[in-house]
Amino acid sequence: MSGRRVSVGVRWTAYIAIAVAFAVACAFLSNWQFARNAERSAQLELVETNYDQDPVPLDELIPVGGSFDDADEWRPVTLQGRYLADATLLARNRAHGGTAAYEVLVPFALDDGRILVVDRGWVPPGSEQSEPDHVPAPPDGEATVVVRLRSGEPLPPSGRSAPEGQVPTINLPLIAEALGAPEVVDAYGALVSEDPAAERPMAVEDPSEDPGPHLSYAIQWILFAIMGFVFIGYVIRTEVRHRRDGDDDDDRDPGDRAPRPPKRRRRDPDADVEDALADDAMSEGQAMATSSA
Repeated sequence: MSGRRVSVGVRWTAYIAIAVAFAVACAFLSNWQFARNAERSAQLELVETNYDQDPVPLDELIPVGGSFDDADEWRPVTLQGRYLADATLLARNRAHGGTAAYEVLVPFALDDGRILVVDRGWVPPGSEQSEPDHVPAPPDGEATVVVRLRSGEPLPPSGRSAPEGQVPTINLPLIAEALGAPEVVDAYGALVSEDPAAERPMAVEDPSEDPGPHLSYAIQWILFAIMGFVFIGYVIRTEVRHRRDGDDDDDRDPGDRAPRPPKRRRRDPDADVEDALADDAMSEGQAMATSSA
Protein backbone atom coordinates (compact mmCIF):
# COMPACT_ATOMS: atom_id res chain seq x y z
CA MET A 1 0.00 0.00 0.00
CA SER A 2 2.77 2.46 0.92
CA GLY A 3 4.55 1.79 -2.37
CA ARG A 4 1.36 2.51 -4.27
CA ARG A 5 0.89 5.80 -2.37
CA VAL A 6 4.47 6.81 -3.13
CA SER A 7 3.94 6.18 -6.84
CA VAL A 8 0.72 8.21 -6.74
CA GLY A 9 2.51 11.10 -5.02
CA VAL A 10 5.26 11.07 -7.63
CA ARG A 11 2.69 11.10 -10.43
CA TRP A 12 0.76 13.99 -8.92
CA THR A 13 3.98 15.92 -8.37
CA ALA A 14 4.77 15.44 -12.06
CA TYR A 15 1.28 16.68 -12.97
CA ILE A 16 1.77 19.84 -10.92
CA ALA A 17 5.27 20.39 -12.32
CA ILE A 18 3.87 20.20 -15.85
CA ALA A 19 1.14 22.71 -14.96
CA VAL A 20 3.71 25.09 -13.45
CA ALA A 21 6.02 24.84 -16.48
CA PHE A 22 3.07 25.46 -18.80
CA ALA A 23 2.01 28.48 -16.72
CA VAL A 24 5.54 29.93 -16.85
CA ALA A 25 5.59 29.59 -20.64
CA CYS A 26 2.15 31.22 -20.87
CA ALA A 27 3.30 34.07 -18.61
CA PHE A 28 6.32 34.68 -20.84
CA LEU A 29 4.19 34.75 -23.99
CA SER A 30 1.59 36.95 -22.32
CA ASN A 31 4.24 39.45 -21.22
CA TRP A 32 5.64 39.47 -24.77
CA GLN A 33 2.20 40.30 -26.18
CA PHE A 34 1.69 43.04 -23.57
CA ALA A 35 5.04 44.56 -24.63
CA ARG A 36 4.03 44.43 -28.30
CA ASN A 37 0.69 46.04 -27.46
CA ALA A 38 2.46 48.85 -25.60
CA GLU A 39 4.79 49.35 -28.57
CA ARG A 40 1.89 49.45 -30.99
CA SER A 41 -0.01 51.90 -28.78
CA ALA A 42 3.03 54.20 -28.74
CA GLN A 43 3.19 54.06 -32.55
CA LEU A 44 -0.48 54.95 -32.88
CA GLU A 45 -0.10 57.83 -30.43
CA LEU A 46 2.88 59.14 -32.39
CA VAL A 47 0.90 59.06 -35.64
CA GLU A 48 -2.05 60.81 -34.04
CA THR A 49 0.19 63.52 -32.57
CA ASN A 50 2.44 64.23 -35.56
CA TYR A 51 0.70 63.22 -38.76
CA ASP A 52 -1.49 66.29 -39.35
CA GLN A 53 0.75 68.99 -37.92
CA ASP A 54 1.64 71.97 -40.07
CA PRO A 55 4.86 71.60 -42.07
CA VAL A 56 8.00 73.24 -40.68
CA PRO A 57 11.42 73.73 -42.34
CA LEU A 58 13.62 70.66 -42.05
CA ASP A 59 16.23 72.65 -40.12
CA GLU A 60 13.84 73.02 -37.18
CA LEU A 61 13.75 69.26 -36.63
CA ILE A 62 17.09 68.12 -38.09
CA PRO A 63 19.61 70.97 -38.15
CA VAL A 64 22.86 70.70 -40.10
CA GLY A 65 25.12 68.36 -38.13
CA GLY A 66 22.14 67.12 -36.08
CA SER A 67 20.39 63.77 -36.08
CA PHE A 68 16.83 62.56 -36.37
CA ASP A 69 14.73 62.21 -33.21
CA ASP A 70 12.36 59.24 -33.28
CA ALA A 71 9.75 61.42 -31.54
CA ASP A 72 9.49 63.40 -34.80
CA GLU A 73 8.36 60.38 -36.83
CA TRP A 74 5.58 61.41 -39.27
CA ARG A 75 6.21 65.16 -38.75
CA PRO A 76 5.68 67.12 -42.02
CA VAL A 77 8.65 69.23 -43.10
CA THR A 78 9.36 71.52 -46.05
CA LEU A 79 12.38 70.97 -48.30
CA GLN A 80 14.01 73.48 -50.64
CA GLY A 81 16.31 72.24 -53.39
CA ARG A 82 16.15 69.93 -56.38
CA TYR A 83 15.70 66.25 -57.16
CA LEU A 84 18.63 64.14 -58.37
CA ALA A 85 16.53 62.14 -60.82
CA ASP A 86 19.50 60.31 -62.34
CA ALA A 87 20.20 58.70 -58.94
CA THR A 88 16.69 57.24 -58.51
CA LEU A 89 16.57 53.90 -56.70
CA LEU A 90 13.79 51.32 -56.41
CA ALA A 91 13.02 49.60 -53.11
CA ARG A 92 11.87 46.12 -54.14
CA ASN A 93 9.30 43.69 -52.70
CA ARG A 94 7.01 46.29 -51.14
CA ALA A 95 3.49 45.10 -50.37
CA HIS A 96 1.16 47.43 -52.28
CA GLY A 97 -1.85 46.74 -54.46
CA GLY A 98 -1.69 43.03 -53.77
CA THR A 99 1.67 42.73 -55.56
CA ALA A 100 5.38 42.83 -54.81
CA ALA A 101 5.60 46.48 -55.84
CA TYR A 102 8.51 48.94 -55.97
CA GLU A 103 8.80 52.19 -54.02
CA VAL A 104 10.48 55.02 -55.91
CA LEU A 105 13.30 56.62 -53.90
CA VAL A 106 14.71 59.87 -55.30
CA PRO A 107 17.54 61.76 -53.56
CA PHE A 108 16.69 65.42 -52.94
CA ALA A 109 19.65 67.85 -52.79
CA LEU A 110 18.89 70.48 -50.17
CA ASP A 111 20.12 74.05 -50.51
CA ASP A 112 22.36 73.51 -47.47
CA GLY A 113 24.27 70.71 -49.23
CA ARG A 114 22.67 67.73 -47.55
CA ILE A 115 20.69 65.01 -49.30
CA LEU A 116 17.38 63.64 -48.07
CA VAL A 117 15.88 60.56 -49.71
CA VAL A 118 12.27 61.14 -50.79
CA ASP A 119 9.88 58.21 -51.21
CA ARG A 120 7.62 59.47 -54.02
CA GLY A 121 5.27 56.45 -53.94
CA TRP A 122 5.05 52.99 -55.48
CA VAL A 123 4.77 51.45 -58.94
CA PRO A 124 3.62 47.91 -59.84
CA PRO A 125 5.88 45.33 -61.47
CA GLY A 126 5.96 45.22 -65.25
CA SER A 127 3.53 43.32 -67.43
CA GLU A 128 6.22 41.07 -68.88
CA GLN A 129 9.08 41.45 -66.38
CA SER A 130 9.50 42.10 -62.69
CA GLU A 131 10.88 45.63 -63.16
CA PRO A 132 8.21 48.33 -63.55
CA ASP A 133 7.20 49.35 -67.06
CA HIS A 134 7.24 53.05 -66.16
CA VAL A 135 8.69 55.11 -63.31
CA PRO A 136 7.34 58.70 -63.17
CA ALA A 137 10.08 61.32 -63.13
CA PRO A 138 10.23 64.06 -60.48
CA PRO A 139 9.99 67.76 -61.41
CA ASP A 140 13.09 69.37 -62.94
CA GLY A 141 14.99 72.24 -61.38
CA GLU A 142 14.29 73.99 -58.11
CA ALA A 143 11.35 72.62 -56.18
CA THR A 144 9.58 72.98 -52.87
CA VAL A 145 8.64 69.61 -51.46
CA VAL A 146 6.65 68.64 -48.36
CA VAL A 147 7.37 65.24 -46.86
CA ARG A 148 6.67 63.36 -43.62
CA LEU A 149 9.81 62.21 -41.85
CA ARG A 150 10.34 58.47 -41.44
CA SER A 151 12.99 56.38 -39.74
CA GLY A 152 15.23 54.29 -41.95
CA GLU A 153 14.75 50.52 -42.10
CA PRO A 154 17.19 47.81 -41.05
CA LEU A 155 18.92 45.57 -43.52
CA PRO A 156 17.06 42.31 -44.26
CA PRO A 157 18.01 39.58 -41.76
CA SER A 158 18.32 37.09 -44.61
CA GLY A 159 21.13 39.18 -46.09
CA ARG A 160 19.42 39.28 -49.47
CA SER A 161 20.74 41.83 -51.94
CA ALA A 162 19.17 43.63 -54.91
CA PRO A 163 20.11 44.26 -58.55
CA GLU A 164 21.84 47.46 -59.55
CA GLY A 165 19.56 50.46 -59.23
CA GLN A 166 17.52 48.74 -56.51
CA VAL A 167 17.74 48.24 -52.74
CA PRO A 168 16.23 45.48 -50.60
CA THR A 169 15.00 47.90 -47.90
CA ILE A 170 15.04 51.65 -47.24
CA ASN A 171 18.29 51.36 -45.31
CA LEU A 172 19.82 54.81 -45.34
CA PRO A 173 23.50 53.85 -44.85
CA LEU A 174 23.13 51.38 -47.73
CA ILE A 175 21.55 54.09 -49.90
CA ALA A 176 24.28 56.56 -48.95
CA GLU A 177 26.86 53.99 -50.01
CA ALA A 178 25.05 53.40 -53.32
CA LEU A 179 24.91 57.15 -53.95
CA GLY A 180 28.47 57.77 -52.80
CA ALA A 181 27.07 60.57 -50.64
CA PRO A 182 27.99 60.41 -46.92
CA GLU A 183 25.95 63.57 -46.22
CA VAL A 184 22.59 61.74 -46.52
CA VAL A 185 20.20 62.77 -43.72
CA ASP A 186 19.50 59.94 -41.25
CA ALA A 187 15.77 59.98 -42.04
CA TYR A 188 13.82 59.79 -45.26
CA GLY A 189 10.65 61.58 -46.35
CA ALA A 190 7.31 60.19 -47.52
CA LEU A 191 6.06 62.57 -50.19
CA VAL A 192 3.09 64.80 -49.40
CA SER A 193 3.26 67.46 -52.14
CA GLU A 194 5.56 68.98 -54.77
CA ASP A 195 5.79 72.43 -56.33
CA PRO A 196 6.03 72.45 -59.30
CA ALA A 197 3.78 69.42 -59.66
CA ALA A 198 4.83 66.41 -61.72
CA GLU A 199 3.55 62.94 -62.50
CA ARG A 200 3.62 60.88 -59.35
CA PRO A 201 3.66 57.18 -58.59
CA MET A 202 0.83 55.66 -56.56
CA ALA A 203 0.70 57.25 -53.12
CA VAL A 204 1.80 55.07 -50.21
CA GLU A 205 -1.14 54.24 -47.95
CA ASP A 206 -1.69 56.15 -44.71
CA PRO A 207 -0.52 54.30 -41.59
CA SER A 208 -2.99 51.79 -40.21
CA GLU A 209 -4.98 52.71 -37.10
CA ASP A 210 -5.55 49.06 -36.17
CA PRO A 211 -4.15 48.39 -32.68
CA GLY A 212 -3.66 44.73 -33.57
CA PRO A 213 -4.60 41.60 -31.60
CA HIS A 214 -1.76 41.80 -29.08
CA LEU A 215 -3.89 42.68 -26.03
CA SER A 216 -6.41 39.91 -26.68
CA TYR A 217 -3.56 37.42 -27.21
CA ALA A 218 -1.98 38.47 -23.92
CA ILE A 219 -5.24 37.82 -22.05
CA GLN A 220 -5.69 34.48 -23.82
CA TRP A 221 -2.30 33.27 -22.63
CA ILE A 222 -3.26 34.12 -19.04
CA LEU A 223 -6.49 32.14 -19.43
CA PHE A 224 -4.53 29.21 -20.88
CA ALA A 225 -2.30 29.17 -17.78
CA ILE A 226 -5.35 29.08 -15.49
CA MET A 227 -6.96 26.36 -17.58
CA GLY A 228 -3.80 24.26 -17.23
CA PHE A 229 -4.13 24.24 -13.44
CA VAL A 230 -7.87 23.57 -13.66
CA PHE A 231 -7.25 20.59 -15.93
CA ILE A 232 -4.55 19.11 -13.68
CA GLY A 233 -6.85 19.61 -10.67
CA TYR A 234 -9.64 17.80 -12.48
CA VAL A 235 -7.33 14.87 -13.34
CA ILE A 236 -6.16 14.53 -9.73
CA ARG A 237 -9.69 14.81 -8.33
CA THR A 238 -10.98 12.16 -10.73
CA GLU A 239 -8.15 9.81 -9.77
CA VAL A 240 -8.82 10.36 -6.06
CA ARG A 241 -12.51 9.60 -6.51
CA HIS A 242 -11.83 6.38 -8.42
CA ARG A 243 -9.26 5.30 -5.85
CA ARG A 244 -11.67 6.01 -2.97
CA ASP A 245 -14.36 3.90 -4.63
CA GLY A 246 -11.88 1.05 -5.05
CA ASP A 247 -10.79 1.27 -1.39
CA ASP A 248 -14.43 1.15 -0.23
CA ASP A 249 -14.96 -2.10 -2.14
CA ASP A 250 -11.80 -3.62 -0.63
CA ASP A 251 -12.90 -2.70 2.94
CA ARG A 252 -16.28 -4.47 2.73
CA ASP A 253 -16.85 -7.80 4.56
CA PRO A 254 -16.89 -10.65 2.03
CA GLY A 255 -20.35 -11.62 3.22
CA ASP A 256 -21.66 -8.11 2.58
CA ARG A 257 -20.51 -8.00 -0.96
CA ALA A 258 -23.22 -8.50 -3.49
CA PRO A 259 -22.84 -11.89 -5.19
CA ARG A 260 -21.92 -11.72 -8.77
CA PRO A 261 -24.48 -13.18 -11.13
CA PRO A 262 -23.38 -16.53 -12.58
CA LYS A 263 -21.99 -16.39 -16.02
CA ARG A 264 -24.25 -17.83 -18.65
CA ARG A 265 -22.58 -20.39 -20.77
CA ARG A 266 -23.11 -20.16 -24.43
CA ARG A 267 -24.53 -23.39 -25.87
CA ASP A 268 -23.49 -24.95 -29.09
CA PRO A 269 -26.47 -25.10 -31.54
CA ASP A 270 -25.37 -28.58 -32.64
CA ALA A 271 -25.47 -29.79 -29.05
CA ASP A 272 -29.04 -28.52 -28.72
CA VAL A 273 -30.06 -30.56 -31.79
CA GLU A 274 -28.35 -33.69 -30.44
CA ASP A 275 -30.08 -33.29 -27.06
CA ALA A 276 -33.44 -32.97 -28.77
CA LEU A 277 -32.87 -36.19 -30.78
CA ALA A 278 -31.79 -38.06 -27.65
CA ASP A 279 -34.92 -36.92 -25.84
CA ASP A 280 -37.10 -38.14 -28.73
CA ALA A 281 -35.38 -41.52 -28.81
CA MET A 282 -35.81 -41.90 -25.06
CA SER A 283 -39.50 -41.03 -25.29
CA GLU A 284 -40.04 -43.65 -28.04
CA GLY A 285 -38.22 -46.31 -26.00
CA GLN A 286 -40.38 -45.61 -22.98
CA ALA A 287 -43.53 -45.84 -25.15
CA MET A 288 -42.50 -49.23 -26.56
CA ALA A 289 -41.74 -50.60 -23.13
CA THR A 290 -45.14 -49.52 -21.86
CA SER A 291 -46.98 -51.13 -24.80
CA SER A 292 -45.08 -54.46 -24.35
CA ALA A 293 -46.05 -54.60 -20.72
